[in-house]
Amino acid sequence: MPTCTALIVAAGRGSRFGGPLPKQYALLGTQPVLWHTLTALRGAPGISQIQVVIAPGDELLYQASAAGFDLPPPVAGGASRQLSVLNGLEALAGAPPDFVAIHDAARPFVRPTDIAACLDAAAVPGIDGAVLGVALADTLKRVKNDGVISETVPRRHLWRAQTPQVFRFARLLEAHRASAPLGATEATALTDDAAVAERAGLKVVMVAGSGDNAKITTIEDLQRAATMETRTAFGFDVHGFAPGSAVVLGGIAIPHGQALSGHSDADVALHALTDAVLGTIGAGDIGKHFPPSDPQWRGASSDRFMRHAVGLLAERGGRIVHLDLTLICEAPRIGPHREAMVDSIARIAGVGRDRVSVKATTTEGLGFTGRREGIAAQAVATVEVPRS
Repeated sequence: MPTCTALIVAAGRGSRFGGPLPKQYALLGTQPVLWHTLTALRGAPGISQIQVVIAPGDELLYQASAAGFDLPPPVAGGASRQLSVLNGLEALAGAPPDFVAIHDAARPFVRPTDIAACLDAAAVPGIDGAVLGVALADTLKRVKNDGVISETVPRRHLWRAQTPQVFRFARLLEAHRASAPLGATEATALTDDAAVAERAGLKVVMVAGSGDNAKITTIEDLQRAATMETRTAFGFDVHGFAPGSAVVLGGIAIPHGQALSGHSDADVALHALTDAVLGTIGAGDIGKHFPPSDPQWRGASSDRFMRHAVGLLAERGGRIVHLDLTLICEAPRIGPHREAMVDSIARIAGVGRDRVSVKATTTEGLGFTGRREGIAAQAVATVEVPRS
């Protein structure tokens, strides 16, 4: 499997931020912004290592932000962003990964699914790199120095570039080395790694990301990010057994002497999780959105229900912090399938697998689950949403 190192650029001084500390070390809630960014990258599938580039003199601030992450020593940054990235790449060159994902320290809300999409796009044969971004939706105006609008700029084909930006390691290192001798003005114009890659003639593609992946640039950005509130909701579901040869739990088909009875695929795990997520935003229950009386949902895969709930949460500017699932049954045995279920649920919800917990228990022979008549599931969803 290809290796990919996340290179987090945290050497900037944040002149537009205006706070007492560089923005990557400012507190977002109870933890520094960089801590949140490290947490997001650590839980991303496909990232095998994290390396941080910091400004000389920021060692104590970095240590406080990275405590508990067990990372290699930070690399000292340079006089420009381009040189800071080059220093980071040179530090990795002794044992080079196949790919490198360059990410801004001040983008703490990146989604693991978007990171995975960039990795997949960069790995396509003939492609040198992939950039996460968002297509422009606003009308663009070109304005003169005196503030007078001179023209409307067509927004078609225009995107806002984000990070991570994923490249084949050797190609990006070569491009950065070629850009290193540039003068200060030219080097400053290379505001991201895609610009360095473009200058070197590399083939880079754009990957659609999310508006949630905003960069903290000003104090106002930090205050806006800090106005999130945490919500928790509970979900519960039950399905009885019916004739069949497998049960579907958490999106995974598990061989069993019976199936679960239901209008859809009867995935009791995803149903409980869906209700929990819907509950965090007061959006009712699964039956409200997918009524069992509607024939279009007969036999439907329950990952559609879960993705719908996660999408509603995202539309409100929210994100999943953690999903906790407990399955209650005498059979089948959940243990051998637990990791596959964690991977499946994480993929469906668009979060890192470290944000998903799957547990199982029995009722010691009591009740309908004890009599092996069906399976029950209870779920707890913890999310962050903008404070209303």
